[in-house]
Amino acid sequence: MGDKTQTHPGAAGRALAADRPTSVRNVVLVGHSGSGKTTLVEALALTAGAVNRAGRVEDGGTVSDYDDIEHRQQRSVQLSLVPVEWNGIKVNILDTPGYADFVGELRAGLRAADAALFVVSASDGVDGSTRMVWEECAAVGMPRAIVVTHLEAARADFEEMTRVCAEAFGGDDPDAVLPLYLPLRGPEGPDGHASATGLIGLLSQKLFDYSSGERKESEPGEDQLPAIELARNRLIEGIIAESEDETLMDRYLGGEQVDVSTLVDDLERAVARGSFFPVLAAAPAAEGARQGLGTIELLELITGGFPTPFEHPLPGVTTIDGTPRELKPCDTDGPLVAEIVKTSSDPYVGRISLVRVFSGTLRPDRTVHVSGHGLADRGHEDHDVDEKIGTLSMPFGKQQRPVPQAVAGDLVCVAKLGRAETGDTLSAKDDPLLMEPWKMPDPLLPLAIEAHSKADEDKLSQGLSRLVAEDPTMRLEQNQDTHQVVLWCLGEAHADVALERLRNRYGVQVDVVPHRVSLRETFAHKAAGRGRHVKQSGGHGQYAICEIEVEPLPGGSGIEFVDKVVGGSVPRQFIPSVEKGVRAQAAKGVAAGYPLIDVRVTLVDGKAHSVDSSDAAFQTAGALALREAATEAKIHLLEPVAEVTVLVGDDYVGAVMSDLSSRRGRLLGTEQVGSGRTLIRAEVPEFEIGRYAVDLRSVSHGTARFDRSYARHEPMPPQIAERIREQAGDGA
Repeated sequence: MGDKTQTHPGAAGRALAADRPTSVRNVVLVGHSGSGKTTLVEALALTAGAVNRAGRVEDGGTVSDYDDIEHRQQRSVQLSLVPVEWNGIKVNILDTPGYADFVGELRAGLRAADAALFVVSASDGVDGSTRMVWEECAAVGMPRAIVVTHLEAARADFEEMTRVCAEAFGGDDPDAVLPLYLPLRGPEGPDGHASATGLIGLLSQKLFDYSSGERKESEPGEDQLPAIELARNRLIEGIIAESEDETLMDRYLGGEQVDVSTLVDDLERAVARGSFFPVLAAAPAAEGARQGLGTIELLELITGGFPTPFEHPLPGVTTIDGTPRELKPCDTDGPLVAEIVKTSSDPYVGRISLVRVFSGTLRPDRTVHVSGHGLADRGHEDHDVDEKIGTLSMPFGKQQRPVPQAVAGDLVCVAKLGRAETGDTLSAKDDPLLMEPWKMPDPLLPLAIEAHSKADEDKLSQGLSRLVAEDPTMRLEQNQDTHQVVLWCLGEAHADVALERLRNRYGVQVDVVPHRVSLRETFAHKAAGRGRHVKQSGGHGQYAICEIEVEPLPGGSGIEFVDKVVGGSVPRQFIPSVEKGVRAQAAKGVAAGYPLIDVRVTLVDGKAHSVDSSDAAFQTAGALALREAATEAKIHLLEPVAEVTVLVGDDYVGAVMSDLSSRRGRLLGTEQVGSGRTLIRAEVPEFEIGRYAVDLRSVSHGTARFDRSYARHEPMPPQIAERIREQAGDGA
């Protein structure tokens, strides 16, 4: 780290491929939108010497059409990879979007990484969504560090921000979240604010001055040492508390001077095992400068303190039939197990898959087995195929530079895998394996679409299938009840990006139409109906009469058909015809065009003709009888009710419960989940939660997430039902 080694960035350069797992570090950047992640990535790349011939930093990423989308969205919308080299270590930096709609890209980054760098703005603080991601990382023991950005802001206060981070991330042990450096302030500007020009290393007690555009090391003045003594002592005690040497704390408290190299070694081990979370500071380089404030210290932390891929637990692996398979972690000579963490398209190269290799070595021009999880509920085709690996490459800005192989622990881009999708496993052709899937959020915002023209209709199906293949957080639904094509998204920004991809990448223009909820109809009380279908004029005659009784049944009963005909008034061969006609009419509805459910239809009498009666005639009579019974009865419109669970910070429980009540929700109860979180359970009509994914974010200030599941259909309020009947009549 910065207190232990000195690095000359001129000797560093972009690494294209690693030759062994120990020379790889995979780190994902996490933080809310606007926290400065992408700017930090650019600063790290510049410091590491990742510049083009014009001296401009090459940003990461694999999809060129995202530039326009991100410009219009004014935010990052994709996971991007920027590989750099530092001290002979290849660092794969995974930059993730900070906006909640693109949490799927964040989850993919967490899957591909071995450690996380949480980026926190000194002017904005820590938001609820960042805390939630921290808890996810804590649950799996992922090593983490924190970097404070925007130190140039007028109200930036590094010391206060470290206190906020300790409170937000430290849990029961705030002394596990401590700064390694303190910013060195320059002279005050006209606004009275002094920008950070350097750092003081708390362990080494060295001053690192960045004011010239390159780091210069010196000894701090005697007047500066007292200011850092308290922070230094607290840091040393925090490191020793995590030391594997149980005698070290007693020796330190007894007055023994602990060697700095011992402290650094203990610090690196504590960071790598995820029990200590250092706080650092960073700022981009000034125009024309090579090194941004704190970038060298960050690169040294990543290469020296973050774990190698050997220390990353291997996700569960099974054979195709589900038999568990034990593998050595990160064995370059072991069975090939790799996973596609992102799928994207390039107008020149075609489909590009970003792959994390967990075991074995991936080489170009080899045939591999591609296994998918068959996410049919999200619109993905099931697949279990062999494909040939194309060119292996690493992104260098918008270019892809070929590499000869990718060893276990490394990340690589694979070209032209035609059937492979995000989340799929790549393994040896003769030893097919499957990795357990990572957790993906459920898309809960519906986007109903129609092709804009006949030409668009011809391309829509293929465009949608490619869209969901790239983004497993998107679900495609062909609703059989409403006959709508629905893309389920995570939020409005996610939906906007989906529409832009369809339009610009796949050349499909679509229109967004109102999303329709699947309603049902049922009888409110018992009724009778007579169906008479008699035609004697011209050609072969038609004759069928049937009489039925209809009565409501409990929810979930469906359609029950009972035959109580006596005396053969309806010949036995035509009774199935009556049932078929009744069921066909029930599927079409009897009041507003929605399927009829939860009734018992009893055939009680009828008449037939020896010549003119037929199967078709009795089907028609059965349908007519059901329609006539509906005119004699009150018909309830049934709306679907969802069981909703909302996990929210305690500060917003009241606001969320009030909002649910305003949506005709019935609160079922609450329970405490961990510290500062409450789980709310309620039943809410689906009519009222079409936009809940968007509205909940506003109500809870981004601190809540929810799940929903179908509970049942139940009668809707008369005034709403009447309005829907009127709309159905107008549509007719």
